[in-house]
Amino acid sequence: MSLLSLLLNVLWILTGGLWMALAWLVAGVIMAITIVGLPWARAAFNIASYTLLPFGRVAVSREAVMGREDLGTGPLGTLGNLVWLLLAGWWLALGHILVALALAITLIGIPFAWAHLKLVPISLWPIGKVVLDRDEAERLRGGRRA
Repeated sequence: MSLLSLLLNVLWILTGGLWMALAWLVAGVIMAITIVGLPWARAAFNIASYTLLPFGRVAVSREAVMGREDLGTGPLGTLGNLVWLLLAGWWLALGHILVALALAITLIGIPFAWAHLKLVPISLWPIGKVVLDRDEAERLRGGRRA
């Protein structure tokens, strides 16, 4: 992680990132307690780590990384994402939007507000995503698998 990413992540934690990561953890724990929700819990914990430290990392489809469709990126993943959207996705997305609106009031908060807004689509549709370092994602885009 670069020094700039480290600095941005520290500021991010202080400007709402910690609270939203905790919200993701709560959603994951609730899903895990139900046992049936374990696939959603895994996705929630994955995105919770990304929400805690988003700078220098990127969330991409597992299909793009693996080069093929899997259980989470195919029709069952779509069904899982629809269930997630109804149960937890909408309120996590709303949380990111509200924090973004609060941050956008200040000039310094605008970049962090933008980062919260970039987490809204992932909040609504997290299954089938994997979090990679930005450098690793760039290598994959260049055609070289890490």
